[in-house]
Amino acid sequence: MAEAQTKIAELTGRIETARAKLKIGDGAMIDIENASLDDVHAHTDVMHENIIELLLGLDDVISSFSKNFDEMCNKTGRENFVGNFVREKSDSMCQKRVRSTSIDDTLQDLILKSGVIVRLLTGQLEMLEDQKVKIEGNRTETLDEREAVVQKAIARNF
Repeated sequence: MAEAQTKIAELTGRIETARAKLKIGDGAMIDIENASLDDVHAHTDVMHENIIELLLGLDDVISSFSKNFDEMCNKTGRENFVGNFVREKSDSMCQKRVRSTSIDDTLQDLILKSGVIVRLLTGQLEMLEDQKVKIEGNRTETLDEREAVVQKAIARNF
């Protein structure tokens, strides 16, 4: 359990770092309208790295928790010793130990971290959708202006 708590603490640090980067705009924000294609690709890479870091951290915590839970379900030396004489008593001791172990805090932390990651990803998605709408509007406006210029040029030539 201590290892799972340590992993959760590490993930908390990663989430806080990502959150801070998003707030100050450190590599996570870009002026799409004035950016070059290379700027957009670099920005996309930074976003992917942040998302991957968060997801890998969450995966590490889940793996650690799963491993600890599996180990907790294995019988201890004392339970194995008792099992040599009375198997039912050994099983009863193991079940009692597993039932009395509190995993509520670890599960709650895991759920909270997952929720934070979902909110961060949702925020990124909303920002990208807003930028998409702006870009589509700019593109439409540019195409309309070009069409008007072409129409004027055609009208002048005839």
